Amino acid sequence: MTRYGYLGPTGTFTQMALLSWRPAANAEHVPFGSVDAALTALRQREIDAAVVPIENSVEGGVSATLDALASGDPLIVTGEVLVPITFVIAANEGVSLADVRGVGTHSHAWAQVRGWCQANVPDARYIATLSTASAAEDLGTGEAPFDAAVCAPVAADNHGLTVLAHDIGDMASAVTRFVVVSRPEWLPRPTGFDKTTVVLYQRQDRAGGLLELLEQFSARGINMTRLESRPTKDSMGSYCFSIDFEGHVHDARVGEALMSLHRVCGHVRFLGSYPAANGQAVTVDPLTSDASFAEAADWLDQIRHPGS
Repeated sequence: MTRYGYLGPTGTFTQMALLSWRPAANAEHVPFGSVDAALTALRQREIDAAVVPIENSVEGGVSATLDALASGDPLIVTGEVLVPITFVIAANEGVSLADVRGVGTHSHAWAQVRGWCQANVPDARYIATLSTASAAEDLGTGEAPFDAAVCAPVAADNHGLTVLAHDIGDMASAVTRFVVVSRPEWLPRPTGFDKTTVVLYQRQDRAGGLLELLEQFSARGINMTRLESRPTKDSMGSYCFSIDFEGHVHDARVGEALMSLHRVCGHVRFLGSYPAANGQAVTVDPLTSDASFAEAADWLDQIRHPGS
């Protein structure tokens, strides 16, 4: 039986993503207290794969995941899941919104409900928790230093909490993207609606350095879907670039781009090619299709070997 790690405890949005990826009947679900703990267990072969949040439509990239994937023993992304996010604010029986002086939740959840809380519980201070579900769990056991938890409806139900308000997100269409991470022992096959993730490290910080990296994508008709800078932690002002783009490493245009990036970058960390969750086919310019690259290679071969 395949063992999947996820950001726990039971009732997190991460578990919801895992359930939509692999139902419980087909796998064992193992909760972890943090993204780092889940990915460390994966690297140490305690689990077979891990599901972790990597991006949301309100706050952007999830720093803990981006940094954990950019360093340490290599891992690759083998799939992604999009989960619409619906938050409730819940408390123990007998507590009303007027009683709330502290709200516990994960930092990314807080960023998505901050406006609602300022308007409805203005005297409450925010207290960070490891996950939205752990906020509900701590509240249910009576060990929380706060009066209410922002969490998923299922987490409130799991811990016997009373929902004080539903759908409290500041953005009604908020979505979080989760990735399925595995050890680099296999690669999903191309589907035609793929995405690739890389982390790029510059040789040196100089004027035009980022432009040189981005030109490798533009010249081959590759559309980027996410670009974020992250500190390398080596020194102040030292950054690497975490990038998602359309296409699969087996596509000629993607292979050519990765070879060029390997040539101009100090280091390229390949984090996998995998089916995009939206299932939409990638639009490819005929001039950057596999057939076009193959024809160009044949033409060059004829020039290099006349008469053959």
